[in-house]
Amino acid sequence: MSGAGAGANLLALRSHNAALVLDLLRAAGSDGISRLELAERTGLTPQAVSKITARLREDGLAAEAGRRASTGGKPRTVLRLVPEAGHAVGVHLDRDEVRAVLVDLRGTVVGERRAALDLGAGAGAVLTAVTEAVRATAADAVRVPVGDAVPATVADAVRATGADAVRATATKAVRATATEAVRATATEALPAGPLPAGPLPAHAGSLLGVGVALPGPLDHVRGVLHRVTGFPEWDGFPLREALAERLGVPVVVDKDTNAAALGLAAGGEGGSFAYLHLGTGLGAGLVIGGSVHRGARTGAGEFGHQVIQLDGPPCTCGDRGCVEALCLGAVARGDVEEAARVLGAGAANLVGLLDIDVVLLGGRTVAATPEAYVRGVGAVLGARARRTGEDAVPVRVAPGGGRAVAVGAAQLVLGPVFGRGDG
Repeated sequence: MSGAGAGANLLALRSHNAALVLDLLRAAGSDGISRLELAERTGLTPQAVSKITARLREDGLAAEAGRRASTGGKPRTVLRLVPEAGHAVGVHLDRDEVRAVLVDLRGTVVGERRAALDLGAGAGAVLTAVTEAVRATAADAVRVPVGDAVPATVADAVRATGADAVRATATKAVRATATEAVRATATEALPAGPLPAGPLPAHAGSLLGVGVALPGPLDHVRGVLHRVTGFPEWDGFPLREALAERLGVPVVVDKDTNAAALGLAAGGEGGSFAYLHLGTGLGAGLVIGGSVHRGARTGAGEFGHQVIQLDGPPCTCGDRGCVEALCLGAVARGDVEEAARVLGAGAANLVGLLDIDVVLLGGRTVAATPEAYVRGVGAVLGARARRTGEDAVPVRVAPGGGRAVAVGAAQLVLGPVFGRGDG
């Protein structure tokens, strides 16, 4: 093994270990966790944990949270995560609206913006709308103390320490454990080379990156759009690269349903589940064994375009008889019961194929009459269970409401910071 390779591997190992510690600090909440507990749960030596936590404290990511009585010897000092030490913006880019949320390291929403949008208005107009939404949302970080170690803006960081400071992050600690982790997501999920200074507001130096979620199909690894359903003109557009150039921070792009599913998993939804999003379109986010299943080409979860009625009504995807066309057609007629029944038929196909634990429903159309959709989808799954002799798969409304996709998009950035590769 060459010396350069060994050095790179050592850096990756150090970042991985720090991410493990950060994740446990986050899980511990305000009660905190001791260094001994961190060593026991990570398998690291106490000396290694002490070095990592000292660095995290020095850089403002961790702080003392008091002392805890021990079974012998002096009381143990417990540490906690400092949530305001870093932020991520999650953007839900829908067909007719853009929603952006600012979240802290704990995933708590501390800022939000919404604006009307026409996804078919052209790349320039859409990029401008997203940039303005991120600018306005990141400005909420002004109300969050970020400490003297954080440069006032990304541009200031470039002027003070060079472009490498941007590729690292806004704080010394996150250089090792945050932006590098985000840049490693999906191997090429973030642009290589220096990121130009973007038009971010003052005190946005704690911004680790921006996650953008929108309808598919798209390439999550390269951040390139394909023929977005209903908007074929986006085919081949490098959205991630274009936004990173404007914003000057790392950008990750994924499908809206994948982002929502990631957010739900990060929020505590366990096992294997399907998140069905019914809004301006219909799609699914799949979590199998605790991990988001995107497929080899980010093509998994194109739930709305399964054909369930041969020679049925035309769909915007170019096929006929798709679940989306039938479901949205019923919605347009005001027939919620039929829309729920069609959605249930598609859900039953997923249950039969994947043997998932639960079906979660979300999106603005579901939010308008949630009980009707839970009841209708549940009835179809219940009938299937009676035929097969299996237990019925439960159906629930997903938590998070209209923020679910945007919050999940922010997790595309935060996940790797805490050693969770799904981001």
